[in-house]
Amino acid sequence: MNVPTGAVLFDMDGVLIDSETYWDRFEDEWVFAEAVADGAPEHDEITGTPYDEIYDYLDAEYGTTVTKAAFARAYEERAESLYGDEVTLTDGIRELFDELRAAGRSLGIVSSAPKAWIDIVRERFGLDPLDVVASAKDLDVPGKPDPDVYEHAAAELGLDPAECVVIEDSVNGIEAAVRAGAFTIAYRSTHNAGSDLSRADAVVGSPAELREILLG
Repeated sequence: MNVPTGAVLFDMDGVLIDSETYWDRFEDEWVFAEAVADGAPEHDEITGTPYDEIYDYLDAEYGTTVTKAAFARAYEERAESLYGDEVTLTDGIRELFDELRAAGRSLGIVSSAPKAWIDIVRERFGLDPLDVVASAKDLDVPGKPDPDVYEHAAAELGLDPAECVVIEDSVNGIEAAVRAGAFTIAYRSTHNAGSDLSRADAVVGSPAELREILLG
């Protein structure tokens, strides 16, 4: 397996922290149950996408019962306690970050979440220093599954995306990384157990397996 030795770029939700379980519950209990007018969306359709783009997609495909402003407000309100109090860090991530730094690898978080949400996680779990933090929500680029946010992160580091390894958990995130040209590792967990992650170059199910590919 020819794994690039440049930067390692981590998605946040579902990779560094267990937040996708909480977001799935929020979507089941409010987004799909109350904000969608008709139909039954699947989580894979929207996971990994900025919430303003989620609204646009749901509105076009299923119709919505709330305004875009109300939709955004609901996500913002849920995020405050979710990131500040509820989520936990994936076992072994802090140690993996330390080993990657010791090996001279650049580290980054590339997420669809607003930078303010990323900053809560960085501070709460002590993930700094990072070489790049890129938020598709805050950049003037299309969100995942489009490749722009990964292309931006690589450019910030002075690298081609092909020199980067990306760790993602969602179908949309994997598609973004693959389309950018990065070596893509899918992180399998309980929340995406039924998702098709086959577009990735490799699939892992634990921090130990991830470490083996990155540093083995």
